Amino acid sequence: MKKVLWFTAGIAVGIVAAHQLNQTAQGKRFFAELDAKIKDFSDALVDGYHEREDELRSAIGDAGDAVKKAATK
Repeated sequence: MKKVLWFTAGIAVGIVAAHQLNQTAQGKRFFAELDAKIKDFSDALVDGYHEREDELRSAIGDAGDAVKKAATK
């Protein structure tokens, strides 16, 4: 129970600190840069996911074609 209390207190202190930091010009700039980096990362992650999904779908299609060829022989 004590650990949960400290965890919750840490989250609350972090939120208050972030809010105070966001009130300054330097803090706003920091959070804008952080937001841009997170967006770039998530976009790269989505692109990689879609690329891998296309590769797997292509491999499944190739395997399906091979099965059809073998079945017609």
